[in-house]
Amino acid sequence: METGSGGSAQATGEPVWNALPPGLLRMRRLLLVVWLGLLAVALGLLLAVLAGLAWAAFALLPPALMVWGWVLLGRNWRSWRYAERADDLLISRGVLWRQETVVPYGRMQLVEVTSGPVERHFGLATVQLHTAAAATDATIPGLDPAEAERLRDRLTELGEARSAGL
Repeated sequence: METGSGGSAQATGEPVWNALPPGLLRMRRLLLVVWLGLLAVALGLLLAVLAGLAWAAFALLPPALMVWGWVLLGRNWRSWRYAERADDLLISRGVLWRQETVVPYGRMQLVEVTSGPVERHFGLATVQLHTAAAATDATIPGLDPAEAERLRDRLTELGEARSAGL
């Protein structure tokens, strides 16, 4: 899961980036197929009954959106990464507009792990970081639950150690 070279990254001060697991991509793509598939069927039936078979061809729009969404979800998933450094956590995401969030450990007030029913079905969890400034709250979605708990425990420990001097 690490996308950097371990030894040389540490020696040069470069962060060691961690990618998100592929389960998040599978979950999002499955949801895309299910919802747009249902929309295509419902739209096709509705248009066929109300407007005739010729108009039912518009039911092909959701599958076209599905193909486009499939590609975009892959690009978005590949753009997410995070790195733990000595004093802060880096979260980077975005395809067109790249966003990198730096969360200092001493500013963390709460680190929580959440997992909704769909995430639990796919064996995923989300780590959410709450800081003193509401605008800098950060999220890392789609982690393995064990990794999410490890990250929560580590960030909580580092946050308590860094904030002790404040």
